[in-house]
Amino acid sequence: MHRYFFGFINNLKLRWKMLALVLPLVIIPILVVGVVIGNISTRQAHRGVTQTSKDDLQHMADFTLDLLNSHYQQFQVYKQDKQKSFNLELATLTNLAYNLVEAEHRQYKSGRISLETAKLEAKKAFKKVNVGETGYIYAMTSKGDLKVHVAREGQNVYNEKDENGRYFIRVMCEAALKSKPDEVLFIIYPWRNEVLGDKYPRKKVVAYRYFKEWDWIIAAGGYLEETYEDVAFERRSFEELRAKIKGKKVGETGYIFCMDSKGNFTIHPGGEGNYYYDAKDLDGNYFIKEMCQKKRGWIRYPWKNAGDTHPRMKIVRYEYFRPWDWIVAVGSYEDEFYREANKIKGRITTSIVMLVVVIGAASAALVFLASKILTDPINHMMEVIRKVKRGRFEERMEVNANDELGELAGAFNRMTAIIKQNKEMEATLAQQGKMASLGVLSSGVAHEINNPLGVILGYASYIEGKLPPDDPNYRYVHEIKRESKRCRKIVQDLLSYARTPKPSMEETDINALLDQIVDFAANHTDMHHVAVVKDFTEGLPRIMADGDQMRQVAINLILNAGAAMQSGGRLVVKTGLDNEGHVTMAFSDNGAGIPKENLEKIFEPFFTTKTKGTGLGLAITKQIVEQHYGALWKNRD
Repeated sequence: MHRYFFGFINNLKLRWKMLALVLPLVIIPILVVGVVIGNISTRQAHRGVTQTSKDDLQHMADFTLDLLNSHYQQFQVYKQDKQKSFNLELATLTNLAYNLVEAEHRQYKSGRISLETAKLEAKKAFKKVNVGETGYIYAMTSKGDLKVHVAREGQNVYNEKDENGRYFIRVMCEAALKSKPDEVLFIIYPWRNEVLGDKYPRKKVVAYRYFKEWDWIIAAGGYLEETYEDVAFERRSFEELRAKIKGKKVGETGYIFCMDSKGNFTIHPGGEGNYYYDAKDLDGNYFIKEMCQKKRGWIRYPWKNAGDTHPRMKIVRYEYFRPWDWIVAVGSYEDEFYREANKIKGRITTSIVMLVVVIGAASAALVFLASKILTDPINHMMEVIRKVKRGRFEERMEVNANDELGELAGAFNRMTAIIKQNKEMEATLAQQGKMASLGVLSSGVAHEINNPLGVILGYASYIEGKLPPDDPNYRYVHEIKRESKRCRKIVQDLLSYARTPKPSMEETDINALLDQIVDFAANHTDMHHVAVVKDFTEGLPRIMADGDQMRQVAINLILNAGAAMQSGGRLVVKTGLDNEGHVTMAFSDNGAGIPKENLEKIFEPFFTTKTKGTGLGLAITKQIVEQHYGALWKNRD
């Protein structure tokens, strides 16, 4: 990682490098001190607020438990007495039902009635008896088949479970088979009868005896609460308790809620009576399940109420009320009791940020000023070096100081003067040698080839004019004429390359110049199958150039592109500025492209891939561009 970091720093300009290295030395110590102080202050504030808020939640939970325990104790003694009398009543009804079945069985044994009639009479008698408001007498076999029942007669309920998940029918069947002849058994289980509209489980008491002859378990059952003499009073009292708990606010929007260990909400501002055991918070955690399993503790989870724009963290203290198997929970949103601590944190953070911003801005300004003083001469030197690199050896660095930079500038000026002299001498010698060779070659070619070619071309034109186009020899004469013209063009290109004049520089609008050239080239016979697109950058600076020579450059490149797209294509002529502010021209087409192995040879004289090319077009183009202190790039992509 550090390798990439140092690589990034090394690629920065000197001015920005100084900012990147000096500013952290000023800002980081201030930031570290501010963060440490702010963190300590914030932590102390949060710790105090958190402890106070947790104490409040614990007190509210203890207060709710006291309310529930008081209500529970108030009615517990009364319920215990009432349960004893209810058990005695159920036992009496069970014995009466048992005696009835026994009497019917004796009638059957004596032969007065059939067994089916005896069972039918017993069923009729059972169904006429009510136990409390909704209780009844029923009978089933030891396998759980209901023989007498007000709603489910004929069904097998052996695997039936109560609200606690216990197989209470199995328990009754197994106990009945093991019971003594005169023994009345009892079972109590929680039951929620959906047919009756029960929202919560109620305690159901059943007394039963086993009549072995018919394999009947005779049972009388009812809800204990229906036997209370003042059920309405208890309900009113419980509703008052519920209203008192629901009316207790915790903070601004927190509240108290209660649920049983199965996740059924018994007291809640909005979800009372609903089942939430599998509810998830916004992180996907089963927070209700966790509360039901642990029964007491603390829990923290993100929650979003209706109307909230974003989730908030909620903290809940929950306790277990064993008598009712209830979990009492007191919850509040953290942002409500952290509000003051957050204000302190916000003020500390604002102060630190402002301090860092002010000092950072002042430091940045001072460092920038210092870097400007140091880097402006260096930037000037770099600009001069770039110009010299492009071949402009007449450029000189300004020497305005006697320091190391001034000494470096003077040494560079002397060096460029020497290089310029050497380059001029080298170019003169090379040009003289090249021109001498080409001059001799050109003169020989002009003398030895042009005259015979003129004669050949003249006679070919004469014969072509005498022959009709449908004559078999007309095609051969036409070929002679065309190839003669090509030979003459080769000689002309050779002379052009050997005698390329020095450009006559004047201010030129490159966009206007290219606009004329593109319109001309687009109408050329070799470009009719190519779509030429102009993409000129507006506002380009005018450049010093020889307009005629630049026209030759552009036409050569455009016609080369057209030759590479024989089946049609698209040529884009584009102008712009590079990163150093130099005007650029780009000619890009979607033709076949240049093979990789030929890229290094395309600017060499007489190299061509065309069957009828001279190989001098790109060589002349490169020569003209370099005389304009420019460069020619080739790109295969």
